[in-house]
Amino acid sequence: MDTWPVQDAKARFSEFLQACLTSGPQLVTKRGMEAAVLVPVGLWRQMQANSQPTLKQVLLDASARDDLQLVPRGQTQRRPALDL
Repeated sequence: MDTWPVQDAKARFSEFLQACLTSGPQLVTKRGMEAAVLVPVGLWRQMQANSQPTLKQVLLDASARDDLQLVPRGQTQRRPALDL
């Protein structure tokens, strides 16, 4: 991954973009500190898809059911039946 100071990335944006498309992600620094990364759109979409769990993963995850309080069957109190 190449590093670009923000001034160079702004001044030579076409070259910066082309480097991203041919060489992969490009790191942008601002005042010597890492600030942002330019990535190709295909890689971005892949990262987004991989970062979100599927519905199946959510439903099968045991931690999602830990806080659910269930009363054991047959243990609930019932109201008396009304006399008709």
